[in-house]
Amino acid sequence: MKLGCIDYLNCYPFYYHMLEKEPLKGVTVHPALPSALNRLMAEKELDMSPVSAAAYADLDREVFLLPDFCISSTGLVRSVILASNFPIEELNGRTVGLTSASSTSVVLLKIILKKFYGSGPVYRAAGTRPAIKDFDAVLLIGDDALTREADAAPYRYDLGELWLKLTGLPVVFAVFAVAKEAAAGKQAAVKAVVGSYRASLRCLIEERPELAAGAALKYPGLTCDINGYLETLRYEFTNNRKDALKFYFTAAAELGLLKEVKRLQFIGL
Repeated sequence: MKLGCIDYLNCYPFYYHMLEKEPLKGVTVHPALPSALNRLMAEKELDMSPVSAAAYADLDREVFLLPDFCISSTGLVRSVILASNFPIEELNGRTVGLTSASSTSVVLLKIILKKFYGSGPVYRAAGTRPAIKDFDAVLLIGDDALTREADAAPYRYDLGELWLKLTGLPVVFAVFAVAKEAAAGKQAAVKAVVGSYRASLRCLIEERPELAAGAALKYPGLTCDINGYLETLRYEFTNNRKDALKFYFTAAAELGLLKEVKRLQFIGL
């Protein structure tokens, strides 16, 4: 079993148990940025992985989703930030540097600016960590958003918080995909990974100080309050979050940003 892992703090609580306490036999973990995991799942190089929620629009014929897990926030998320030299209402026609690390937040930002502000900036691909000095505004995600540089921008918008204000909905940033071939041929391994995820999330509740300490060792460059950040995230893929993801897909399709997603397909375990 080849298992992807988003190499950001926000995904660490899913992998704490298998990385720090009880490795899974026959499971090889491949840490990478979300964009790389999206590509590897599309190329069938991984059996199972968290992927950008937006990537599911292209992967839906090839994968099932785990029905119980996601990476989401209801409001403040801290790690998806529009850092800007201008107020968000004044970005029409200005340059916005977009992270290449993931796709969910890029589409989210475009929906927000077009649908709610009637704004059409000039978007530029800018690597995984665009610098505010090079653009009028930049989109930063994951650990790159949890830095002093991101905090230093004249205007700073948390997209999870902004999305809740504009729509009343949470944001699902990542989902957990299982290749259909793996779902058919590697059920025992899939179940073992799911069991490990559940054990990890119990550790998040019952062993929070130990888990946070492990995260601090793994990601030593972060300047944020790790425990506080983890408290903002939501990992249960509730019906409300599934409905919120469907709204996101509908809005993205209406603007031509993603392919239409008619339904979410879940694996039966």
